[in-house]
Amino acid sequence: MQGLFITFEGIDGAGKSTHIEALAARFRAAGRAVQVSREPGGTPLAEQLRALVLHADMDALSEALLVFAARRDHLMCTIEPALRAGDVVLCDRFTDSTFAYQGGGHGMDREVLGTLERWVQGPPAGTGGQLRQPDLTLWFDLPPDQAAERLAAAREPDRFEARDTGFFRRVAAGYAARMQQDPGRFCRVDAARERSAVWAAVEAAVQGRGWLA
Repeated sequence: MQGLFITFEGIDGAGKSTHIEALAARFRAAGRAVQVSREPGGTPLAEQLRALVLHADMDALSEALLVFAARRDHLMCTIEPALRAGDVVLCDRFTDSTFAYQGGGHGMDREVLGTLERWVQGPPAGTGGQLRQPDLTLWFDLPPDQAAERLAAAREPDRFEARDTGFFRRVAAGYAARMQQDPGRFCRVDAARERSAVWAAVEAAVQGRGWLA
């Protein structure tokens, strides 16, 4: 079978983790091999870099460099081998998060981020291949105030989650800009609705592409 790469995006508190596990179960019930991963993370090295990104103070460029370093290892060691084997890869965050958080939230130059994206996700020189991107990106769009309420009841916030609502509004605008650039890849999910309605939207997006009956 052809491998599938589906990413889950959105600010923390939007409900990504709940629905990524539900979709994994749905694919497994259909007989597919599934790998669930996350970014930053997904390999031992990338998990070490994740801890630095989430808890050590640094500027936006340092964040982006560490995230892309983790992404490269994740791609080479986990994502690409799984896709070659025909597996379904479900990933909590990918490059759209970098453009949303470091680009939108922190105001980092998107041209610099685009260069890093091409270096890390591009094919080997001379192969004529394409930039590795997800087959589908599910963007869980939730108002920052509502996300903050959900997080406050769930856990102690990390360095990113503790930002003010203005930061997360800029992050949401960053996601919207990425979706505008590649609308065929994105599916915006209204994460403010009841859980069952959100799941129905996720399932419909996958079924609409013919990947599930």
